[in-house]
Order: sequence, then structure tokens, then C-alpha cells
Amino acid sequence: MRNATYETGAFFVRDRSWHPKAYTPDYKTSVTRSPQKALLSLENTVSEITGPVFGHDILGEKDNDLIYNFARPGESAIGERIIVHGKVLDERGRGVPGVLVEFWQANAAGRYRHKNEGYMAPLDPNFGGCGRTITDDDGGYAFRTVKPGPYPWPNGVNDWRPAHIHFSIFGYGFAQRLITQMYFEGDPLIPLCPIVRTIADEAAIEQLVAPLDMASTVPMDARAYKFDIVLRGRRSTMFENRMEGN
Repeated sequence: MRNATYETGAFFVRDRSWHPKAYTPDYKTSVTRSPQKALLSLENTVSEITGPVFGHDILGEKDNDLIYNFARPGESAIGERIIVHGKVLDERGRGVPGVLVEFWQANAAGRYRHKNEGYMAPLDPNFGGCGRTITDDDGGYAFRTVKPGPYPWPNGVNDWRPAHIHFSIFGYGFAQRLITQMYFEGDPLIPLCPIVRTIADEAAIEQLVAPLDMASTVPMDARAYKFDIVLRGRRSTMFENRMEGN
């Protein structure tokens, strides 16, 4: 990458008051996923502050277009066509180039293409539900997809997940690995979600909600949502499901 500068020292310690608690019984799977013993504070090792380097040669032509990357010739995925774009930033607010951004989601009806999926919404034969891209020199990324639908899940008697897209991000080092979720502005299910309610800070929740970006829409084609992602740092994007690293 042109003029890229990389972190060479230890990453900032995670702010435990910003991230959700690991043990939150209302989110049932956290009971078994959360640590059973006190955490240990360890210095970053060389292997943690250095990490994988990805090049564009690993990408397929349609990896960043979920509307077409699984579709049969001449067909496309069903649903509201959207563009998701933003920047991947480091703990000092600088764009991070060369970051592998992977994403996966349910289809427009709220169903995943997975053998263990239990929701009886219809499958879309032209939608695979996953893709990837690499950030540009300024840390920017973008992909096309259809807006996912909400779905019920067996956490409580009548719990529903808001529409969301999962993200996996590889930064400069393994200690920056981030898995998170993006929600959509205006979704009434967001404050009702047991996973979202594990986050005590309203500002942190807002960081997970992508606003509608009309300036980046494609007329007569696709709306756009803007979602910036902050890697390891004092205001890093929430890590999905549990605290990670120390």
C-alpha cells in the first residue's frame, strides 16, 4: 500500500467500561461463553502486534457483491438493494489500508444459508449471504448486498434479532482481530435485542448503527448505509458476543 504506516508497539488496553460484560445471563449463550476465572493481564507478544498481510489477489471478481456473487447467470438476489461503505480506522483515528473485511448475513427474509438454520423463512437460490473485500489506501471499503430481514431466535420466549450484517476484520496484528455486527438506523428491534442490551453505553450502541447515507445512493438502484469500524483501542467497535484479548 502507498505511504502506509503500521503500528509497531503494543495496542491500547481495552476499556472495560466501554465494552459489554462477558457474563450477561439475559443473553443466554454468554453464560457458557464467559470466562469462569479472573482474567490475566499480559503484555502483547510479537505475534499479536504483527499479523497477516492480505493482497487483492485473494479476491474474486464478485466477492464484494452479494447481489450477484451467488446468483445464476442473468439473475440476482431478491431484496432491497443496498450499498454498505465506510472506513476501517485504527485506535488513533487513522484509516487502515490492506485490511481484510469479511461479511455475512441472512437473506431478505431473515434466513441464513446454513444446514443448522431453524427459521422456516424461504431461501433465495440466488443469495449465498457472504463476501469479502480489502480496504483501500485510506482504509475505505464498500460492498453491495440486499438488506437482511429480522428473525426469531431461541434466546427467550419471543426474542427477535434486528436486521444486521456480521463483520470480521483483520487489522495490523492478531490482537486487532474484530468480529462485530452492524444494525440499520431506525430499526425498532434494536433496543429490544438481548445482545444489544448487554452494552451499557448508549454511545457504544450508536456506533453499531449504520445511518442512511442518501448522498451515496445509486438512483433507481440501491440505497447506501455508512458504517465506520474502529479497531483495537479505547473506543473500538464492540466485539461480538464476548470480551476478546486483554
